[in-house]
Amino acid sequence: MANAAEQMARNVNLSTFAKAKDLQNRILFTLVMLILYRLGTFIPIPGLDPVQYASIFDSQAGGLLGNMNMFAGGAVKRMGIFALNVMPYITASIIIQMMTTASPTLEKLKKEGEAGRKQINQYTRYLTLAFALVQSFAISSGLSHVRIEGISQPFFILTGVVTLTGGTMLLMWMGEQITARGIGNGVSLIIFAGIVAEMPRAIVNLISQARATSVNIVFVVGIAAMVVALVVFIVFMERSQRRLLIQYPKRQQAHGFAQGQKSFLPLKINTSGVIPPIFASALLMLPLTIVGFMGGNTAAGATGGGEVNGVLTWLAANFSSGTWMHIFFYCVLVIFFSFFYTSIMFNPEETADNLRKYGGFIPGIRPGSNTAAYFDYVLTRLTMIGALYLTFVCVLPELLRRYFPEIPFYIGGTSLLIVVSVTMDTVTQVQSHLIAHQYEGMIRKSKLGGRKK
Repeated sequence: MANAAEQMARNVNLSTFAKAKDLQNRILFTLVMLILYRLGTFIPIPGLDPVQYASIFDSQAGGLLGNMNMFAGGAVKRMGIFALNVMPYITASIIIQMMTTASPTLEKLKKEGEAGRKQINQYTRYLTLAFALVQSFAISSGLSHVRIEGISQPFFILTGVVTLTGGTMLLMWMGEQITARGIGNGVSLIIFAGIVAEMPRAIVNLISQARATSVNIVFVVGIAAMVVALVVFIVFMERSQRRLLIQYPKRQQAHGFAQGQKSFLPLKINTSGVIPPIFASALLMLPLTIVGFMGGNTAAGATGGGEVNGVLTWLAANFSSGTWMHIFFYCVLVIFFSFFYTSIMFNPEETADNLRKYGGFIPGIRPGSNTAAYFDYVLTRLTMIGALYLTFVCVLPELLRRYFPEIPFYIGGTSLLIVVSVTMDTVTQVQSHLIAHQYEGMIRKSKLGGRKK
């Protein structure tokens, strides 16, 4: 049975949206930021020879560079100022969140509320800057052999580091501004915008390949049907939840006892959302980024690096997208981050303690430690289902791409999961703003009616 909020959400229409000026301003601000992000992906770093770089990208488009290009919205293919995208920020967030559970100082900051959260965010920004400097230096050094003639190598590396690092820090600021003044999660929307912008090109390439080669049109239709089925499956799993019944005892009032209330504690199957695949992809791309450009730099440099080239060749051959080693570690990281991020988002002991303070209890379960153990029991099993669901959605395209290389890189897997999940979260936030606007309108009318009386 739908609750009052769900019934009110169904009554939301265009007239309600037309009256919600604050929501319109938030959506407009978000669109402006995303448009600026898309424009930045077309601005190349200075001093790079586009012809030579295009040949390098085409040779690695199906591997590391193609993976990075998916999240960067085509900026890697053009080596734009936003080529690093928000991946250094995501990597920094992973490390800070891991340190929060291990460091007593950071754990204390986390419990201090808004002030502690701001301090942790500041540490994340500093670490993002460090990662951006390292990755931009590796990329600039690796691309120094394809710079325009007449530009010195130190100057090219310096300008590349400043440009790529500045682009990442600007994107991080834009993401924070979208979260605070726009609609939806800013970092997720930036990744979402990049993937959506490249999806039409991937679909057109698939159709063109089907016409130019011997690819059967039935195969293309089958891929489209698989994508639709995955979208339906993702929506079903993301909306699935386990509702735990919470009972509150009768309370004494001036005119007797009030009836005991019942409520539900919803536990989603996928509590961690799209964070595990993004974190797993970021960690798998971080070492391969350095390996790829070190390999190119070694090949273009002096001789005598046979052992280094052998190690780089082995890593590139075994950890590239579609290899069994890459698929195995991808599965392990997705499952690990599903449990890790869920443990951060939901604390069974803290939830059970808060429930006990307000007099609530689960029927048949004693308050306190028994309730916390029950929460942990239910959450562990839900998280396992959610982790297997994420692993299936993300690995299925990897397996298909291994045996059917003609499938475009952008269709399915992490990209499809991010697009569907971010769309659902953004629509939910829009509905929340519209419902809040309706409540404000009803309260305003009730106050005016009271004055008239």
